[in-house]
Amino acid sequence: MVAAFRLTAAVVVVCSIITGVHAEDHPLPERQRQELATSLDAQIAQFTKLLEADPKKVGFYSRRGDAYFFRGRFKESAADYQKMVELDPRLEKSHWRRGIAWFYAGDFKQAAHQFEIYDTFDNVDRENGIWRFFSQAKAYDVKRARKGLLKYKKDDREPFPSVYKLFGEKITPAEILTSIAEAKIDKDEREKRLFYAQLYIGLNHDIHGDAKKAEAHLREAVANKWGPTAGYGPSYMWHVGRLHYNRLQAKANNP
Repeated sequence: MVAAFRLTAAVVVVCSIITGVHAEDHPLPERQRQELATSLDAQIAQFTKLLEADPKKVGFYSRRGDAYFFRGRFKESAADYQKMVELDPRLEKSHWRRGIAWFYAGDFKQAAHQFEIYDTFDNVDRENGIWRFFSQAKAYDVKRARKGLLKYKKDDREPFPSVYKLFGEKITPAEILTSIAEAKIDKDEREKRLFYAQLYIGLNHDIHGDAKKAEAHLREAVANKWGPTAGYGPSYMWHVGRLHYNRLQAKANNP
């Protein structure tokens, strides 16, 4: 009975994604979005003032870079992340946020390079390989990006081993979502896996030019309750989903 319910739930999710149900409705209330923007602007002003007094404080650039990114000011964010590396060269390989900021700033080759060197820092994290794929797809084309997918020999946390197969066309979005629905895991773990799955399925659809499906999946990622509260890395990626969803909505409303 439980398995049947999970499978039915997965089918409902997949069907709603395909038909675009609710894709036009933002999952965050307008008031919440306004409050977030006000808070981020205040953080940018705060850390700008702190940097005027102490222009070599790496942590201040990190915090302001994040606030810039979450505000959608990607070039300023990338500049602050770059300044961090200039002040502390030990961050060069591990600074994945710099790669994502470069990606959204449109500097796809730089982004791809960041994710290439990150692999020498951590050769387990398939999420890094996903972003290298996205960056190469934008810098060159999907065919070249697929051919250049990083190879992984060590295990990674779920759902990334499954999700990573999506970019090599070895699994479908429906199969990923169904496997999560049928997995014998607790509610929090399921919500976590769904967040990452919806995020990267959505981003993959956009890379392939299917904005409607991308928007629907990303809406599910932004509506996910685990992402924004689960800690720094997941929270950062939740903002990525939010910003990408906003971008797709803006394009849909202003074709």
